[in-house]
Amino acid sequence: MSATPKRELSLFDSTCIIVGIIIGAGIYRTAPDVAKGAHDGWGVMAIWVVGGLLSLCGALGYAELATAYPRAGGDYVYLSKAYGRWAGFLFAWGQLTIIRPADIAAMAFAFAQYGRAIYDPLGCPDSNLIEVIYASLGVALLTAINIVGVRQGKWTQNLLTTVKALGLLAIALVALKAPANQGTPPETFGWPPLTLALVFVLFTYGGWNEMAYVAAEVKNPRKNIVRALVLGTACVTLLYLIVNGAFLYTLGYNGLAKSGAVARDAVSTVLPGAGAKLVSALVCISALGAVNGLIFTGSRISYALGSEHRAFGLLGRWDQRTATPIYSLLAQGIIALTIILTLGSFINTLLYASVAVYSFYLATSLSVIVLRFKEPQVERPYRMTGYPVTTLIFCAVCGLLIYSCVVYALSDKLRRISFLVLAGMVVLGLLIYWLTDIRRPAPAAQTSPTDPQNFA
Repeated sequence: MSATPKRELSLFDSTCIIVGIIIGAGIYRTAPDVAKGAHDGWGVMAIWVVGGLLSLCGALGYAELATAYPRAGGDYVYLSKAYGRWAGFLFAWGQLTIIRPADIAAMAFAFAQYGRAIYDPLGCPDSNLIEVIYASLGVALLTAINIVGVRQGKWTQNLLTTVKALGLLAIALVALKAPANQGTPPETFGWPPLTLALVFVLFTYGGWNEMAYVAAEVKNPRKNIVRALVLGTACVTLLYLIVNGAFLYTLGYNGLAKSGAVARDAVSTVLPGAGAKLVSALVCISALGAVNGLIFTGSRISYALGSEHRAFGLLGRWDQRTATPIYSLLAQGIIALTIILTLGSFINTLLYASVAVYSFYLATSLSVIVLRFKEPQVERPYRMTGYPVTTLIFCAVCGLLIYSCVVYALSDKLRRISFLVLAGMVVLGLLIYWLTDIRRPAPAAQTSPTDPQNFA
């Protein structure tokens, strides 16, 4: 009999997973563009607050779902219950082939870009070969660590998250030691518009939902899942406000909006010699923390897929000795490496997944309402605060993001090709489902450590 997930994750472990995934390299890449769309310094702070509140709206919905159905797989479980097995399968297929490997690859490229700034053994500025090599090595190493065992994976995550959070605070403190920038009257920038700036903000907050994927491994899930989701989102919001406040203090609004490497520029005002290297090292650590968290949680989605669909049964094997889904980790790592080698850049990998990401966010958030009506008898240790207004607000934002991403994807030939590949993968997933759906006994008929009725 195959082993099942064990409760290995404390509240601190769970919070570190969320914070570690959210704080990748996005804050360093998007802050200037967000500033351009926000029009002035107060607008910058306001849009980051709005982004945090919107993310919290989404997180509260996931908290209700995760405590009502605390099983491995997250959205896979909720979508299956709300809309049918086909929806859960399509989500897991999308995560296996589109979303999760692309997210892992994108963060690996962010690590590689700043790693190259620290040490470029090839010395070829016109070639990105060293970035492909660094990204591939990062994914391969962290996948191997997670295969070794769940304890090694979570300890790596805790360490990287702690270092990156302290590093962000250090950047803010160093920047605040510089003389305050008196600034000039804010300039008007034609791009991006405010709506697209919000897209950048929410991308930078992305990852708060990851706790749902490891719900079956959280100790005291009735309390700690909600605590981790709220605490993780709140901590990230506070960090982002502190860091953007420091950027504004040191560089001024115009300096922030025009910066090509905002953290480096802010720190270099105090440490002109060592600033660039220190910031590059911090971004590397931040990106690696995000990669590790994405690898850890993503493999649990593929595990859920393999547990219920025999065509992917190998992915549903849980190794009792290491307490990890080894085959899911291997498959996820191989696909991520393939994306790194074929797409070759951060932007290409991000565009490959964006529409699918927000489509599933929308479907899962709506499932809070659907399941309230469909399964009212299910115990809900946490009922979403502000329901249904908070759910509807977040769903409306998801619709806006989907529209913005589709319009952007159709505006360029290369991006149109990526969009067609995405659509083709979705169609292929549906075909595989209808051809291979060999049902196992219904989950309610099974008793395992991952069933909700077994949680105290």
